[in-house]
Amino acid sequence: MIPVFSIFGKEISIYLIMGLIGVFSMMGFGLRAAKKDGLDELQMLSLFCFSFIGIIGGGHLMYGITQADKIINLIKSFDRIESFKQFADCMVVIFGGSVYYGGLIGVLIIGFIFCKVRKLDTGSYFDIGAMSVALFHFFGRIGCFLGGCCYGIEWQYGVTYHYSPVAECNGVPRFPVQLLEALLNLILFFGLCYCHKRGFFKRNLMAVYCVTYPVYRFVLEYYRADEYRGFLGVLSTSQIISLFFIAVTLTVVIIKNRNRIVSENE
Repeated sequence: MIPVFSIFGKEISIYLIMGLIGVFSMMGFGLRAAKKDGLDELQMLSLFCFSFIGIIGGGHLMYGITQADKIINLIKSFDRIESFKQFADCMVVIFGGSVYYGGLIGVLIIGFIFCKVRKLDTGSYFDIGAMSVALFHFFGRIGCFLGGCCYGIEWQYGVTYHYSPVAECNGVPRFPVQLLEALLNLILFFGLCYCHKRGFFKRNLMAVYCVTYPVYRFVLEYYRADEYRGFLGVLSTSQIISLFFIAVTLTVVIIKNRNRIVSENE
C-alpha cells in the first residue's frame, strides 16, 4: 500500500516504522510486566536487546535458506564473480529478506542462552517474552500489509496493490491475509495476558505461543500467494516449519513434565 515515504528527502520504509512501533510497544509492555511480577527490569531489558540479534540474524538466515536455489547458482558460478561488490550484491539478494520463523527461532535460542548464563528463571522471563512477541508481531503484520512485502491470494473483494515492491502483487484485488494474521496475533496476545493474569500455564506461556501460532499460521498459508518463499512438496516452507514447531514444543513439554513428575516422586 505505502512501501516507502519520504521525510526530508530520505526514503523511509513503512515496514521499518511499524517494526519500530512494535519494538517499543513490546519493550514497554515487557518491562511493565516484569516489574509487576517482581522480576529484574534491567535483566528483562537486556534480554530484549540480545533477542534483537536473534530476530535479525535468524530472520535473514532463514530467508537465505528458502533461497537455496540461488545459493546453489552462486556456488556454481562463483568463478564468474569479479569483485567483492558483486559478491555482496548476490548476498543481499539471497539474505536480504527476512522470515518471521527464523527470527523466532533466533529469539528462542538467544533468550534461552541468556537466561542460563545469567542464571535467571527461564520460564518466568519467557512468559513475558511470549506475550511481548505476540504484541510485536501484531504491529509487524500491519507493516507487511502496508508495505506489500507479502500478499494474499486473488479475491474479488480484496485490496488492490499498486506500489508493492513485489511486481506480482500489484494490479489485482487480494485477500488481506496480513491483516487477518495481525488480528489473530492480537487475540493471541490478549489470550496469553489472560492466562498470565489467572496463573494458567505458568512458566509455560512460550510453549502455548509456540503451539498456537503455528496452528493458525499453517492455515493462513493457504491464503497467501507469495510462493517465492518456497514449497517442499504440497506444503509451503512455513507450513513445514509450523509442524516442526508444534512437534518440538510438545516434545519439550512432555519431557519437562515427565522429569518434573520423576523428581517429585523421588
